[in-house]
Amino acid sequence: MQEPGGGFPFSSAAPQRVEPGRDLAEEGRENKEGPLPETVRILGIDPGLRRTGWGLIAATGSRVQFIASGAVEPPQKAALAERLCALADGLDRLLTEHRPDEAAVEETFVNRDPRSALKLGQARGVCLLAPARHNLPVAEYAANQIKKSVVGAGHAAKEQVGAMVSHLLPGSRAETADAADALAIALCHAFHRKAQNLKVRA
Repeated sequence: MQEPGGGFPFSSAAPQRVEPGRDLAEEGRENKEGPLPETVRILGIDPGLRRTGWGLIAATGSRVQFIASGAVEPPQKAALAERLCALADGLDRLLTEHRPDEAAVEETFVNRDPRSALKLGQARGVCLLAPARHNLPVAEYAANQIKKSVVGAGHAAKEQVGAMVSHLLPGSRAETADAADALAIALCHAFHRKAQNLKVRA
């Protein structure tokens, strides 16, 4: 999941209808009857200890636009604590550079290997903490909810998710499956964020 020019070295309510490929400035020219919709920069994060994908989009009303994507890749031969630290540092630099308004993180799926599940949970904890320390609201979504929101089927294959991300975000250049997944997470949040906000305020 790669921003043009490189990345970092360690690299409920029904969904809204979305119109892909529209320039956000175009909406401003068309909306002459009232105030412009708020533009929100959403960071999607796909947690992983080997590679954490990230994807940044802008959402204005029902319109979405690709901004950047990439991956944070901790050194694989380092101790677990050092890898988690590298992940935290990478996310912090990402958040400082791109300054998103909101973040969304995929929930941990059940893994048959308890040790792998534990390590993924530790990486996910870092992914939740990093945006929270930047005072961002952080939403969480299950994998099947993300797939259903983006593709329309909760058990869609990764290839289907990647294809729909490319369709909804023309010009997106997700060079890894992790980056495509992170963009899908951001899209899911764009579709559901109003319901999430209501839950937070309640």
